[in-house]
Amino acid sequence: MAAIASLVDVQVRKPFIRLWVAHLVSIFGDLLSLFGVLSLITFRLHGTATQATGVILAYSLPLAIFAPFAGVLIDHWNVKQVMIGSDLIRAVLVLFLVVVTDVRQICLIFAILAVVSSLFSSAQSVALTILVPKDGLLAANARMSQALYTVRLLSPALAGLLVAWLTEKACFYLDSLSFLFSGAMLSTLAIVRNTGSREKTLRALAFDLFEGNKFIFIHRELTFVFTAMAMAVFVLSSFSPLISIYIRDVLSAGSVTFGIVSSMFGVGLLLGTLHITRMARNTRKTGAVLQGLVTVGLGAAFIGIFSNIPVLAAGYLTMGFAIARVLVASQTLWQEETPPEMRGRVGSSFISLSGFAQVLGLLLSGYLAQRLGIRRLFVWSAIVLTVVAVGAYFFTSEEARTS
Repeated sequence: MAAIASLVDVQVRKPFIRLWVAHLVSIFGDLLSLFGVLSLITFRLHGTATQATGVILAYSLPLAIFAPFAGVLIDHWNVKQVMIGSDLIRAVLVLFLVVVTDVRQICLIFAILAVVSSLFSSAQSVALTILVPKDGLLAANARMSQALYTVRLLSPALAGLLVAWLTEKACFYLDSLSFLFSGAMLSTLAIVRNTGSREKTLRALAFDLFEGNKFIFIHRELTFVFTAMAMAVFVLSSFSPLISIYIRDVLSAGSVTFGIVSSMFGVGLLLGTLHITRMARNTRKTGAVLQGLVTVGLGAAFIGIFSNIPVLAAGYLTMGFAIARVLVASQTLWQEETPPEMRGRVGSSFISLSGFAQVLGLLLSGYLAQRLGIRRLFVWSAIVLTVVAVGAYFFTSEEARTS
């Protein structure tokens, strides 16, 4: 097995550092803006929980629906120009949040943002494969994920202070500035990719979309990691709205426990990204994904079976650790296995499937919890994940199963 570049090896590459900094600042601005929107809906517009969830769906659904088409376009367009253009457009769109007067306007802005963001995310995934050598992709993806998870841990406190001192508008202004900063950083990168001279007719674009999805389904390892990623995201999205209810109704605890447990999940995500490169030196990425799925199931099972706070904290940390491994290993595998001319399409399918899994998790979690009970739902999630992992073990090739 070829040597896998470490996080340090990746960090010394100046182009990657610039891409990473742009990603970090942009994500930080996005989370500030999301907090500002939820605060605006809750405390100023006196919205309902349904409306708050609707805003999240207004972003997630268009992202999932448009992403496959965005990927086809990315395989024809200049990646650097798409990323910079997307940043500039989003910098303007976010400013409209300053003057909104009802939730419907927010949903519309978020839906447009989602379409533009799908272009940016697809282009960024392709850019990463250009700027980082193949043996450094795992470490690079881990570092990109660490930026996201770190900001998720730190941004709520800062956003809360900003809203208290300067109102929600400060979050929106900072998000706009973060997009401008990201665009400026990206403009310094040299991202060269030969897109060829393929036809750009609707028929040709439709054929490209078909070819991208066909490639995924005929590639056993990619089919497996796409399924595994979707399952991990679905479970994560299902658990997110239920943990607070579990703490209140099953453990008879309060907001302090909820805050601690939520932080443990974030810590688990960070630890998972830190461990993934060292683990992958001796384990194939499909093996890492299989192990991650089983570990997510174990964490869910322990939470469902043992109803006490220490087990919940440990189980949630374990789930975060394992989910990070699944996502980073899956992302890296499709980047390595996909031909350069198809990476936009395949990467966008990855984004789209993740989006649909998130939406389904949010929509079905409450219904399933009512039918099964929260604890039984957690146990059944563990069973389903284990069945998927066992089935994947026999579905993938002998070489992919070797660990």
